[in-house]
Amino acid sequence: MVRVIERLTARGHANISAKHKTTLEVTVDHEITPRGDCIVAVSSSKGAASLSSMFKKVAGSDGAIIRMIIECGGIMEEIVGFGSGNLTFTDPKDIVVRKSSYCCGRTVMIKANKAAADLDRRIVEQLKRPQPVKVTFIAERG
Repeated sequence: MVRVIERLTARGHANISAKHKTTLEVTVDHEITPRGDCIVAVSSSKGAASLSSMFKKVAGSDGAIIRMIIECGGIMEEIVGFGSGNLTFTDPKDIVVRKSSYCCGRTVMIKANKAAADLDRRIVEQLKRPQPVKVTFIAERG
């Protein structure tokens, strides 16, 4: 079993609504508009391209299991999904988690059990505040 942990820091933002039904996103951008309804954190310390090479190797393989843990305001939320050999991790700004199996340079997890709209509304209320957000990705492959 190979297990890689990737940690990043981000911040909450007043325009976070977390209403998107199929995706969830963390961005390095400091400002967002209300139209970005998949975004759950801003000012991320990493985009998909700057994730570690070991994480990309494990998450970028078919059969990898990936967990994303979001912590903010004393509340924790976990999202579980899968990696894929089709992931490229090339986007410098965004990290996107998808319920679908669509892959692009921003995608780091597919077939996730939750999107932004599925998050506990208590953590969404915390994510609307300009406070620290801890994001942890754990990729495992048998």
